[in-house]
Parts: sequence; C-alpha cells; structure tokens
Amino acid sequence: MFRSYFGAALAVALFAGGATAAEWRTSWYAAPQPAWQEDFALPTNVPAHVTGQTVREVLRLSVGGQRLRVVLSNRYGTVPLVVGAASIARPAGAAGTIDGASSRQLTFAGRTRITIPPGHEATSDTLTFRVTPRARLAVSAWYPEQAALTTFHWGAQQTGYIATGNATTAATLPASRQLSGRAFVSAVHVEGSGATVVAFGDSITDGNGSTPDRDRRWPDALAERLPNVAVANAGISGARLLSSKMGVRAAERFGPDVLEQPGVTAVVLLIGINDIGWPGTPFAPADAVPTAAQLIAGYRELIALARSRGVRVIGGTLLPFRGALASTPFEGYWRPAKEAVRQQVNTWIRDGGEFDAVADFDAALRDPGDSQRMLPAYDSGDHLHPGDAGYTAMAQVVARK
Repeated sequence: MFRSYFGAALAVALFAGGATAAEWRTSWYAAPQPAWQEDFALPTNVPAHVTGQTVREVLRLSVGGQRLRVVLSNRYGTVPLVVGAASIARPAGAAGTIDGASSRQLTFAGRTRITIPPGHEATSDTLTFRVTPRARLAVSAWYPEQAALTTFHWGAQQTGYIATGNATTAATLPASRQLSGRAFVSAVHVEGSGATVVAFGDSITDGNGSTPDRDRRWPDALAERLPNVAVANAGISGARLLSSKMGVRAAERFGPDVLEQPGVTAVVLLIGINDIGWPGTPFAPADAVPTAAQLIAGYRELIALARSRGVRVIGGTLLPFRGALASTPFEGYWRPAKEAVRQQVNTWIRDGGEFDAVADFDAALRDPGDSQRMLPAYDSGDHLHPGDAGYTAMAQVVARK
C-alpha cells in the first residue's frame, strides 16, 4: 500500500490502469442529484422548472481530444424530459456569450429532439469538435415543454444562464437570467487514450469556498497537474456517506457517478464530514452522530464496489473543521465529540491498510498550532471549506510536483 503524499510519476501510474487507445474518458462531470423539499434548511436556488426556455451552461474540460459527446441526465426525474435542441460552442466572453462560428448542433441517434425517460440519461452522437486540455465549453439546451428541475446539481461554482425560447445558437443572451446551479447537463466525454480518475465527495470536492467562475476546485487543480489524466468531479455539496438528502447516500450513487464513468481506473474518496457535522444542527436535528465503526463500514462498502470493477481507491483524510459554521444558524456543526469521531476515522484511513493509497488532506491543511483547525491561509473563512489556496494544496497532496 502507498501512504500519504505520492509524487506525480506515482500518481500517473496509479491512475493509468489499463486504458487503451480510442476509448472514451469523462473529461468533465457534474454529479446529478435530486431536488429536496422546501422545508429543508437550505434552498435549492434553482427554479422549480424551465418551460420554453434555453439553459446555457459553461464548463471546463480536463483532457482534450478530437471528438466528444455530451450527456444529459433525467436520473431523478418523475416524468419524461423533452429536449428540443442542444448545441455546444466555445465561450467568447462573459454573460454566456459564445463564438457563434464555433457552435455545433448536438444530435441523439441522429435526431435533434429527444425525450429522456425518467431515471435515464441520453448521450449525444459523437461530434468531431477539437478541444484542448482544460478548454472551456458552453452547452446550450432548449426545453420546449415544462422541464422540472428534479435532476440538478446544486454547487456549480459556475454561472449559468436561462433565456426565453430556442436560443441554443444565439451568440448573446441579452435578456437572460442567471442560474446558480446546473440543470440536466451532467458529463462531457472526450475520445482518446488514457484514464479517468473520479473525485468522489461532498462540498469540499464540489469546490464550495472557491472563487466562482474561475475553476479553482481541487479536482480542477489536479487536472492541471496531471494533464494526461481525465478528472471527473463527482462532488455533491451536502453529500453524506451513510444518508441521503443533498444527494443520495454514497453507495447508492457510486455506480453511476464512479463505476460507470468511461475510462475510470481510480477514485479519490473524501466524504464523511457531513455525516459527522450535520447531527444536532438544522441540517439533521434529530440524527445521532455516527460512530467511527459505522463510517468505516460505509467506506468498506465503497472499497468493495470499486474493487469488484478493478478500480483503485485512494482514501482522503477528513479535513480539520473546528469552528465550522460558528455564529451561523448551523452552530454546533463542530463539537468535541464530533472531532473525536473524525480523528478515529482518519487514523483508520491512514493506518488501516485498506486503501490503495492515502491522500492525507488533514495533514496538509491543518494549523500546526491547533491540529483541529484549518490553517488560516487555506481557510475560505467558514472553517469548513478551503479557499483557492487550500484547494491548490489539496491537489498537490494527490500529485505533488
């Protein structure tokens, strides 16, 4: 077993697996999640539905290639999702502007219009569209009928745009309104040799606390350090290892979010802090704090699922969080008893010998003067999520130059 930090050469070898030429890789991903009820502690911050409108979403790939395909998801839908038209283009500025000359229509089994049944997704036909590593793209989809956002992604850290009518090829969207999450677009696959590593976690993987619209999450920084490895971000803000709410429990989504990603050879697991922190707060007022043994059993379930498909597993230690969300309505997220569970879990992750490698995020980001707190230089300010510098340090843990 490998331990703690591992250099770029070892990281590439760990992620490379057996991928061969002419395979698909997930160059970009946003894990779908179901919308929650209005009585939950946080709003979804997305409209209940879009009707006769175009949604334009900007994203940044990890690896490049000559051909690509786009995935639209209705995973948690209860009715069919009708897509009237969809296109892909290169962004040309702010406010959702695209380079009109680069715009290309997407088709699905040769058709521009498609209906996606509840619980399913649709992958576009292969499109010849050359993209470089870390290229930005804009995907625009028109929903001519009422499309309920029962499948969405909450913590986009990227501004999207909603415009009236079929504006999929419009260069500008002057009358649009902003969208703070993501709607239905879940993946971009790029053809080429190499591997896909999935970053599987919660809001820390999703990038909360990073600068919006700047691609400063730790998986983004990892993609910059491993240019030949596709990095798929399967982080969901509020996600938990053992329970569902902001996203379904980890084992329930591990198949579609990790094992079914094309080219996947490795997964970095960083999840569990919400299981520990939520109980006794407005997030989960009646829940009991899980024991370390319960969390370890949850990790073992994921490890077994990964191993059954030949996917290597890198365990990430849980970050220090003393003072998290203090003086907010979520006071109590950190308590000494919760800290004790985190320490027990981290000891097992480091020393249990059950992961193929360990990414010791805790050791890298904690304050030397108080190991229960995040180093101020890495803290976004809420003492739970890193800021840009902290996310860069996390990427360096996985692939130090």
